[in-house]
Amino acid sequence: MINQPKALKLIKIYSIFCDRFEKDLKYTCERFSNNDKQDLINQEITTIYLFAVQEEHRFSVIQIYKYSRDYLLDWCPKLGLYAGFSDRFNQLSEAFRNFATSLFEEFLPSDCFSYQSLLHSMPIISCSGKRS
Repeated sequence: MINQPKALKLIKIYSIFCDRFEKDLKYTCERFSNNDKQDLINQEITTIYLFAVQEEHRFSVIQIYKYSRDYLLDWCPKLGLYAGFSDRFNQLSEAFRNFATSLFEEFLPSDCFSYQSLLHSMPIISCSGKRS
């Protein structure tokens, strides 16, 4: 069970993503099969991911799944097994990309150039310590 301030953040994340999802993101992860109605919906999976990364600093899918199984099961009772969660999460990659793009467009500061970007991830290790 999570405390009330975190619960409010979870609800806010869910609300923001649901609004974006209904506008245009649903077309990026639409399923065209007989199995298109899932118990755990895309909005819930995305909310779990965003909340766990932002609030709990969990970055791997297995960490996020374990956290949601332990603490968010009241919010998402149809979480299911890790394999299904992981597969569904991976199918949402295009929705995440479009969601991030729409957030950048909406919250872009006035002094930034939209055609230029800078990304810093992690340093690339090019050689081990035993080589010069």
